[in-house]
Amino acid sequence: MKNLKLWLGLALLSWSGHAFAQDEVDALRYSRLQFGGPARTLGIGGANVALGSDLGNLTSNPAGLGMFRKSEISFTPGFGQINTEASGTGQRTTNTRNNFHVGNFGLAFTSRLADDDNSSDWRGGTLALGLTRLNNFNSQFRYNGTVTDDASFFQYLREAPTTSYTGINNQYLKDQYTTLNGVAYGAYLTYLDTTGTGSSRRVQLKTLSRSGAIRQDETVLTKGSHNQFDIGYGASYQDRLYIGGALGIVSSRYSSVSTFREAEDVNSTVFSNFTLRDQLDTDGGGFNVRLGAIYRANDWVRLGASVQTPTFMRLTDSYSRQITTEFGQPVVIEGKSTTSIAASTQPGEYTYALTTPFRASAGAAVLAGKIGFLTADAEYVNYSNARLNSDASTGDTYDFEVENQNISSLYQSAVNLRFGAEARYNIFRVRGGYARYGDPYKNNDFDRTQQFFTGGVGIRQDNFFLDLAGVYTTLNRYYTPYTIADKTLQPVITVKGNQFTTSVTAGVTF
Repeated sequence: MKNLKLWLGLALLSWSGHAFAQDEVDALRYSRLQFGGPARTLGIGGANVALGSDLGNLTSNPAGLGMFRKSEISFTPGFGQINTEASGTGQRTTNTRNNFHVGNFGLAFTSRLADDDNSSDWRGGTLALGLTRLNNFNSQFRYNGTVTDDASFFQYLREAPTTSYTGINNQYLKDQYTTLNGVAYGAYLTYLDTTGTGSSRRVQLKTLSRSGAIRQDETVLTKGSHNQFDIGYGASYQDRLYIGGALGIVSSRYSSVSTFREAEDVNSTVFSNFTLRDQLDTDGGGFNVRLGAIYRANDWVRLGASVQTPTFMRLTDSYSRQITTEFGQPVVIEGKSTTSIAASTQPGEYTYALTTPFRASAGAAVLAGKIGFLTADAEYVNYSNARLNSDASTGDTYDFEVENQNISSLYQSAVNLRFGAEARYNIFRVRGGYARYGDPYKNNDFDRTQQFFTGGVGIRQDNFFLDLAGVYTTLNRYYTPYTIADKTLQPVITVKGNQFTTSVTAGVTF
């Protein structure tokens, strides 16, 4: 290992392959939302654009607030279980993750004219406040299997470009690792082969020797949620036309920790294995505005529509990376004998702006008096319109031109469909629903459509109501731990997931 030590003492490779760069993945994460609200809304598949008289209208169609006849307060806790199945390089693995959360909290203050008061055509209005969970980032998956060396993470390292000797040597001497290849160099996975002299001296990355099949194993754990606090008002004109508007204040928190490991299937060289740990934490917020209307054609039919501006968000990423290398026998590093070594990046932070797409919804509801109702919605979202921008307050001038071009070329518009029904008997309610959220990707080699199957029950009395809802969701996607030139060799992991969420809403009217 003496030669290896001398090679590694030369310098640190500096390469711009920064895995935490803000890109199209971030844009889609905060643009593709789910429906939320009290258990009544969840039980009917979120289809309440034309229905009204529900605190779930704050995030769908605020015109529905104009249909309230009493003030109301409600609270909705929930429990979710997420199951994943990953496959692609070998063994199929499954994982389960559970979480408790607050799905919704709402308060509505209603003022109405008496039925015999004909002093105004504006019959009443409702001011409402609500907190709604619109996305759940909690998940975990794991995969393992074997690949050939030319499809391994080492191949990714070998494809790094050359760079100047002076720059990388200074970074090595300062022990300040800033890139993935730099950390790999500091963890003794790689060394530098130099050519040329003086200022024109160049270096080429070389990797440690390995033999045989390479075992890979990775666990990816994500946490967090996307929540929205809304202030909305809806009014009733002649109890025929209902209009409303709402301001949404968004709060989002996302955390991802991935632990990737490669090892020789049979130890035949000094190298044994390495572990790469990446952590990303994103916090941020923003705002949007929505307007809507509902027209009650008669006692049986209601038609509704709403539009929502893009959500303007400011996000801050905090990230770190560490590689730990283990050797099959003791080696001498900096004069000390050891069987392992680790290198980490300096803690990093970056603030940027994201504008999510405009949204438009339309819906219809058919009511059968005290028997129940049927309702359906369609929502249009063009995911290719999401845009990343630098944060002007930090003085950053990066234009995100490449990333925004990727967003435009990768994503497309999609239509989200929601259907729901409720049957009534005395004080009892039974609900069911289905929603289908379209694939945002232009390339449909893998179906990324999300489907939601919902159901629920409830009781309604004069001043109290209690609702229970269950939502079963399918979540499928591709995952690639790294990219190499030969895409046919690159590991591609299929992650099939499902989530079941149970929510309970308790509320009182006054």
